[in-house]
Order: sequence, then structure tokens, then C-alpha cells
Amino acid sequence: QVQLVESGGGLVQPGGSLNLSCAASGSIASMYSMGWFRENADKQRELVAGITGGGNTNYDDSVKGRFTISRDNTKNTVFLQMNRLKPEDTGVYYCSAFDGQYIWGQGTQVTVSS
Repeated sequence: QVQLVESGGGLVQPGGSLNLSCAASGSIASMYSMGWFRENADKQRELVAGITGGGNTNYDDSVKGRFTISRDNTKNTVFLQMNRLKPEDTGVYYCSAFDGQYIWGQGTQVTVSS
């Protein structure tokens, strides 16, 4: 089974930027879709951004215009460029792959605070 490893989280001031990366141990080209989820206060994971195998993207309304998801199948990596970060973007971000079932990474912490 493909394993996912996230990186790029950290502490950033409001208005700043971060670029998250998700490296897969195997090919992501065959994955139906890839996505980034954020854990809410109830420990539920909510979709932040998703990208299909064909490159179609979708975003939560709260991040539209600020976040961009992309994938590089040659490097088996998915990215989440996060700009104009807000304190409410704070949370643990999980990378996911879906091939009929969800595969999850271990998560990376993003903290937006002054």
C-alpha cells in the first residue's frame, strides 16, 4: 500500500505563506484523487482541497483564492500552497489518497499566530 508523508508545516504569522508537501512511497498516477484535510475541534477531518487524477480541483469556501493544490505525478508528490494565512487556518493538515479507500499521512501541524 502507498504510504504518505507530509512536510512543510510550522508556525507562521497571519498573512504569511506555507507550502505543504505530501510525498508518496509509490505511484500516485493511478490514484482516483488526492486531497488535503484539516482536523477540526471535534477531531473530524474536513476537506480543504482536492485534486482528481485528471487535474480537476475543488476547495473549501474558506480557502478559495488563497490556497492552491497541485500534483506532480513524476515525483509522486502533492502540494498545498497556502497564502494569506489566517489564525483560523491553524490545525493539523493531513494528506490523503483515494483509490477506493482512503490512505492517510501522519499529519503536519500548521499554526498561524502573531
